[in-house]
Amino acid sequence: MSRETASLQQASREQLLMVIAEQEGTIAAQAGLIEQLRRRIEELEVKLGGPGLPAGAGSGAALPAFIKPRRKKADTPQPRKHRSEAFVRRRDGPTRQVTHALDHCQRCGTTLVGGSVKRRRQVLHVPIVPVEVVEHLHIERRCPLCGKRNVPKVDLSGQVVGKNRLSSATMAMIASLREVGRLPLEQIRWLLATFHGLKLSRGELVRVLDTVADEANGTMHEPREQLRESVVVHADETGWREDGLNGYLWSFSSERVHYLVERQSRASEVVREVLGEEFSGVLVSDFYSAYNCLDGPHQRCWVHLLRDVHELVERHPGNEALSQWTRAVNELYLEAKATSQRAKGLAKAERVAARQALEERLLGLALPYLKAAVPQRVLCQRLDRFLAELFTFVELPMLPSDNNAAERALRPQVVARKISGGTRSPKGSQTKTTLASIFSTWQLRGLNPFLACQQLLNSP
Repeated sequence: MSRETASLQQASREQLLMVIAEQEGTIAAQAGLIEQLRRRIEELEVKLGGPGLPAGAGSGAALPAFIKPRRKKADTPQPRKHRSEAFVRRRDGPTRQVTHALDHCQRCGTTLVGGSVKRRRQVLHVPIVPVEVVEHLHIERRCPLCGKRNVPKVDLSGQVVGKNRLSSATMAMIASLREVGRLPLEQIRWLLATFHGLKLSRGELVRVLDTVADEANGTMHEPREQLRESVVVHADETGWREDGLNGYLWSFSSERVHYLVERQSRASEVVREVLGEEFSGVLVSDFYSAYNCLDGPHQRCWVHLLRDVHELVERHPGNEALSQWTRAVNELYLEAKATSQRAKGLAKAERVAARQALEERLLGLALPYLKAAVPQRVLCQRLDRFLAELFTFVELPMLPSDNNAAERALRPQVVARKISGGTRSPKGSQTKTTLASIFSTWQLRGLNPFLACQQLLNSP
């Protein structure tokens, strides 16, 4: 073997020894990590009472709040509690009975009579009923004595509206599918054609909805007057498009009335138009300036305020002073909610004193930053401006601290706007707001919207 070959072999051997030493170090490090993880798993099993532990192990360890402690099995099973009412599916009263019985014995063929009910099985079936075309024939009869031609005058006002060919019940069903079922016109057409064989054009469905809205327009002054007399009214507005032009859909609701209007304006004149200048109830709204026109009591929405506070913190994550201020505002709101719950049994003077104390504390949180160059300056100015309208729910415990009722009342129309893009004409906007108002009002009052709509169309 030459000297050069020997030197190469020696170098290769040294490189292999270095690789082996490096891998042995890696294996030792991984073994140490595995041992640490094993000990950590044992610790967690002890804390959580995991499987494979000896009896009593981990029983004294505190469990996290989100994990229920393990329940010990009873030595002897406890008898089941007797319920006062059996929670089983109740049988409906049958509208038709089908009897199944054998006339002859299966073994010997003897004729069988009588018998008793061995089993019952109910099948719920919704019949697919085709449309009924009712043709009214006006028969002319001539008097044999005087020769007068006699034709009966038939009043169908309780069955149809005007000269419409659809009955009032069918029109009420279409309007209910549109407003309560929230179905598009094409799906209403498919449903009527598939299940009842009634084929209507899109234009005829629109005329039906317009007719129902026209019948209801004569009575819309009644819910508006009831709204003006309500103790609490929730108000909100959202964008709406009419024939491609931007407008606004305004919502005003109480416990028993929901009133919608569509206007091109977003000014305070709409609030005055709906509620009137003499509205004396409490208006619950967000901080939009259009609602400042009323001089009566007001409750501003804390959800809108806290949402802006939290968004401000997200935009300035490293500002500790802002985080402390945010926590102080949240804690004060939670204290006000608890005070409002306790205030239900207090006298008015005590409720007023509690409200004033909370207002002073909130003002103390806002005053230092009204003119300071800090992120919360604008929100502090809002707190200062609307201070007298933030804790009305403490003085009047029946009030909510938020405007969620208006948000819920307006949500179906927001969904409809996102799907359809709005309406195409002033007539379509009026029909939409009228139908939405009357149907949601019927639902607030616990009425069946279909029956209420049918009664509206049948009323003289």
